[in-house]
Amino acid sequence: MKGNNIHFDDAKFSALLRESRVTPALPPHFQQNVWRRIENAESAAQPVSWMDALAALILRPRFAYAAVAGLLLAGVFLGVQEGWHIARHDAQMNYLASVDPHSLR
Repeated sequence: MKGNNIHFDDAKFSALLRESRVTPALPPHFQQNVWRRIENAESAAQPVSWMDALAALILRPRFAYAAVAGLLLAGVFLGVQEGWHIARHDAQMNYLASVDPHSLR
């Protein structure tokens, strides 16, 4: 069925569509309400206690990386120090065993 083949003039059709488009008006005080909501959100985001402020500071990426690096260095330092104490204790026990083998019983 090669029915009704209607050709519209594109310019006329586009103009008609533009005229029929309704743009709703913004509610009264729309911009003021938007800024008030932004200010309320920013004031609510302020830390309440010093622990919240510290957590907010540490959770920033550059401070988080610095905290991880600091904890890693502290762990390495404490591990080396503990290993040095264990090695020193073992050396003392070995020396004592070589000087007087019966004293360790």
